[in-house]
Amino acid sequence: MALHTHIEAHRAPQPSGVEILDLRHFNSQHLRPLLEHETRMWQQLMTWDYRSSADMILRYIDSKILPGYAAVENGRVGGYAFFVYEGSKGVVGDLYADDSIHLPEGEGTVEHLLAIHVIETLQQSPGIHRIEAQLLPHESGSLSATFVREGFRQFPRLFMSLPLKGSQAMQVFPAPQIEFRRWSEPDFQPAAGVITAAYRGHIDSEINDQYRGLTGSLRFLNNIVRFPGCGVFDPNASFVAVNKLTRSIVGVLLCSRVKEDVGHVTQVCVLPEQRGKRIGESLIALCTQELMAHNFSALSLTVTEANTRAVGLYLRLGFDVKRRFDAFVWEG
Repeated sequence: MALHTHIEAHRAPQPSGVEILDLRHFNSQHLRPLLEHETRMWQQLMTWDYRSSADMILRYIDSKILPGYAAVENGRVGGYAFFVYEGSKGVVGDLYADDSIHLPEGEGTVEHLLAIHVIETLQQSPGIHRIEAQLLPHESGSLSATFVREGFRQFPRLFMSLPLKGSQAMQVFPAPQIEFRRWSEPDFQPAAGVITAAYRGHIDSEINDQYRGLTGSLRFLNNIVRFPGCGVFDPNASFVAVNKLTRSIVGVLLCSRVKEDVGHVTQVCVLPEQRGKRIGESLIALCTQELMAHNFSALSLTVTEANTRAVGLYLRLGFDVKRRFDAFVWEG
């Protein structure tokens, strides 16, 4: 993770009494109440247990290696945002504020101020040519004016959920020359190849450029499987579709536990030449069957709203739209 010095924002005068300060001036004791508030919000809005992610963020804050900003009023931190550098790309990791700081009318919100500081810092950082942000806790449109004004493209996305308790088990559809099995560690490299091929020319590769090459797909898989940023990876509820003749993987579904009894599909994709055989639907069915066998109450996923084919499938399978949020991309 590259470290860059603090850059003052010039286009966003700070309201009287509110300071936007370098996050590395603070420690976990200052941020813990805010992260506890955010954890309750994730539970309420998305039925996610955010505690492991919050603990990881607090450890990074204590190590003084997490670049970002804190919104402070009367010595209390009421909002924060952080970002990371990945080569020539900056990624906004989180942006959150509680309701403790009330700005004067016409001066926007704390999230607005934090967003401007993060955007300006990343856009002015040497060597940064791309910025990505996915702001799941924020309703679509709530921060779009700030990002779009700074040259970002906006991609509305959907958070969808499927109730499992009391639901009827989904059907697995036999496909010619295709068999299904659980995920195993040797699937790592071939699964990255499937992801790269599946998202070539796809709108999601505009949102996440890791999908555009094998190295990026491997990095994406590593983040999903080995880090708790999107729940705890569950290999028993993750499946692959395999061509019986070539023994090659043609489809992948990865699932994580985001709460003790809630699963989340972090990735599902099928090779373009294998689509139309209900392989993706069967992978989802296998995942739900596994979760239901262990008394899970729900399964969630996110999907880009413009991916109408996938949205239609999830609606047909019984998923409901719970939230609409935005992904933003800037390319300098």
